[in-house]
Amino acid sequence: MDSAVIWYTGQATGIVTLVLFSLVMVLGISVRRQVRLPGLPRLAAVALHRSISLLAVVFLAVHILTAVIDSYVDISPLAVVVPFSSSYEPLWIGLGAVALDLILAVVITSLLRARIGRRSWRAVHWLAYACWPVAIVHGVTLGNGTGHPMTGWPLWLTIACVAVVLAAVAQRVATGRRALTPADILAAAPAQGNGQNIGRGASQYQAGAREYATVTTDEGARR
Repeated sequence: MDSAVIWYTGQATGIVTLVLFSLVMVLGISVRRQVRLPGLPRLAAVALHRSISLLAVVFLAVHILTAVIDSYVDISPLAVVVPFSSSYEPLWIGLGAVALDLILAVVITSLLRARIGRRSWRAVHWLAYACWPVAIVHGVTLGNGTGHPMTGWPLWLTIACVAVVLAAVAQRVATGRRALTPADILAAAPAQGNGQNIGRGASQYQAGAREYATVTTDEGARR
């Protein structure tokens, strides 16, 4: 295969992988299992998250393969998985290896989810959020594969991906619903009132107590 084709394939798959993993991040941050996407059945968000993740892993594999066989730079198969062992740009290639190792940990534990248990799988799954910024630094510093920082439209695309992910984080924080505790309801209730107001306050107290217990239980299960 022509070296130019290999080089362009490596660059293209790297950019596509960045976009796909950014989309995975947005879905993971913004969507909960109970949420329905417009026009799609329930749990479609989870299925979409999984499908895009697998597609991103495929593009990542092609990106790594082309980097190893490309004659323009010397990147050994060992340097792909052992961080900072590359003779070429050891720091920036090493960050890519770190991101790959984190992704492999997530993939392997996902395949063994039934054996290792949901709690262990969930703990490792959080590594997916760590590999994304590491991969961003890896891509920006290596740029177009010549050892110079990223420039031009790939840089602007990367900035856009970062902006979208940060916007998803901001939206998730802003829309995080805090259930009223019984103490909050009592504090908001009028100090004086007739029997109807008292009855209404008692009903609000009971509803708030049930909601508080449900949210607390859900948060404890997620942790």
